[in-house]
Amino acid sequence: MPRPSDAPDAGLRTTEPRDVEVLIIGSGISGIGSAVKLRRSGVRDLVLLEKADDLGGTWRDNTYPGCACDVPSALYSYSFAPNPEWTRAFAGQAEIRAYLDDTASQYGITPLIRFGTEVLRAQWQPNEARWHVDTNRGRYTARFLISAAGPWHEPLTPDIPGLADFPGTVFHSSRWRHDHQLDGARVAVVGSGASAVQFVPAIQPRVSRLHLFQRTAQWVLPKPDHYVPRVERGLMRRFPVAQRALRGAEYAALEALGAGFRHPALLRAVQKVGDLHLRATVKNPRLRRALTPDHTLGCKRLLLSNTYYPALTRPNVSVHATAVDSVRGNQVVGADGSTAEVDTIIMGTGFHILDMPIARRVHDADGASLDDHWKGSPDAYLGTTVSGFPNAFVLLGPHLGTGHSSAFMVLEAQLDYVAAAIHHSRSSGWTSMEVRPEVQAAFNAEVQQALPTTVYNAGGCSSYYLDTNGVNSFSWPWSTGRMRRRLGEFDTEAYNVTA
Repeated sequence: MPRPSDAPDAGLRTTEPRDVEVLIIGSGISGIGSAVKLRRSGVRDLVLLEKADDLGGTWRDNTYPGCACDVPSALYSYSFAPNPEWTRAFAGQAEIRAYLDDTASQYGITPLIRFGTEVLRAQWQPNEARWHVDTNRGRYTARFLISAAGPWHEPLTPDIPGLADFPGTVFHSSRWRHDHQLDGARVAVVGSGASAVQFVPAIQPRVSRLHLFQRTAQWVLPKPDHYVPRVERGLMRRFPVAQRALRGAEYAALEALGAGFRHPALLRAVQKVGDLHLRATVKNPRLRRALTPDHTLGCKRLLLSNTYYPALTRPNVSVHATAVDSVRGNQVVGADGSTAEVDTIIMGTGFHILDMPIARRVHDADGASLDDHWKGSPDAYLGTTVSGFPNAFVLLGPHLGTGHSSAFMVLEAQLDYVAAAIHHSRSSGWTSMEVRPEVQAAFNAEVQQALPTTVYNAGGCSSYYLDTNGVNSFSWPWSTGRMRRRLGEFDTEAYNVTA
């Protein structure tokens, strides 16, 4: 891939900037994408703060066996940086991680990242019209603050009685212990979501016993994955229009599926595919009943796998259709009384999605955090700006989650809005811009009014889309086309500004 025209200037500063125009928290897909977008729009004075020693976000952290994307590769990439070299229709973790590294390097973002720099506290200073950001390596100040920390970042480990006293090894799937010997081990897997669906088939042949504790059965559809031959990759490389056509076709297909999320009755045909997939791969009636969901497909995150169900039928696997009640010594005890004697526990229990830890570290002028403002129900205008927090933006924030599309589609819609907002602020001489509280409240009301008829709310399940107050703070109840239109134009009248 040739070096883009917006690669860094030859005379990049070698001294450490502590006061910058834009400060970005995180260097995953959101942080890298926002840095590229802002540089292309003319913003040169920016820095990314990354607490880890490498970039990549969730694709750096999640290295469990079998880790891969559940969105087609052509869609799971930046539109400005198409990758003709994907070797699979659904890319694996290593390829995605390499893609992010290559993109950051090619677009000159890597030198702007301050690795090993953790944000401890950020607070708006109205007298200076700047953000003060305290880190483990000192203070930064910035005119604009962008939170790109992401919702799939901090692992969620449930408070299970006795877990702390387990004599064996315990780890979360996103903090995989590659040094831990699984060959011949007796393993309990807690959770049956997106991560477990991928790593269970990968470790099943290696372990002596695998006990899967499944609180809720999930719909799992066949995954149309395949190896991409060299000739096809060569075609994509030589004719970029072919890759754009593939991306467009995959987007249209997923948007057609998305119509079912807004009209759950349409998902019944897709749900039959899931039912047939289960019946074809799991012959044991008792096991099949345990794996049959009691909610509408799409109510929880859509899962794809060709290997999960077959792995659960193997002789060394036991499915416990129950939540975990406690751990007693080396026994995991289910809520139904079933037990499993194990020496390793792997938590496939997801992440702090709507209670993002970064929300406790970003504060308004009076010292109240985002977490204090939200009171358990995250809220942002167009999922991007929050009243009380001037000159600040949240990427992949509340109200923007979809059950069918790519996070890159959501992100790039947001980045258009953020770039336009910063452009307006710079060109109009604003010192600060803050979304009006009544505008934010009206948008939230609009979202909540539309959600009850979607499968997210009407599908009959409890999912991470619902916050601690039982409110769906995660989902976008319309099409991504409507999202792109809403975010495609910066609405100055929605903001209180100071010049």
